[in-house]
Amino acid sequence: MGNCQAAEAAAAVVQHPGGRVERLYWATSAAEVMRANPGHYVALVTLRVAEERHENADGTGARRTVRLTHVKLLKPKETLLLGHVYRLITSHEVTKAVQARKEEKMTKARQQLQQLESSLSRQSKARPAADDDVDVDEDEDDEASLDAIGTARRRHPPSSGTRHQQWRPSLHSIDEDAS
Repeated sequence: MGNCQAAEAAAAVVQHPGGRVERLYWATSAAEVMRANPGHYVALVTLRVAEERHENADGTGARRTVRLTHVKLLKPKETLLLGHVYRLITSHEVTKAVQARKEEKMTKARQQLQQLESSLSRQSKARPAADDDVDVDEDEDDEASLDAIGTARRRHPPSSGTRHQQWRPSLHSIDEDAS
């Protein structure tokens, strides 16, 4: 007679899209599971339970429990740990999620750019009233606005995937004559 509960806890659970549940009782890499299920990625599923307190109109506080499911894609070289729950996700779902995340970042960057442009235009509208007195301050304002743009770009690099590349020398081939 064995301890069944200990065996259940010592298994990695893999949930398939069709609802089938697979239990793995040994350490397995994500690549092996992906090879056995082509067109799918392996994701770690974690459940977070948070308690929120909301104030009602009559002044009484109501507590509400919120359950959040967090899904993290695994790299093929990562190992499925015993006692954790994993889910197979189709490559189509992954593509949709990545595209949605990319669009979300782009809209956020556009909003920040619009805010920056509107603040710069407000500064330029306020500048003509004092334009007769000082010309040196205008150069300082331009430098300050350029600094602001530079810091915004450093914080949020362009999402087109361009990265700074290291300089590489170009090597030309040398013809050697047989002598």
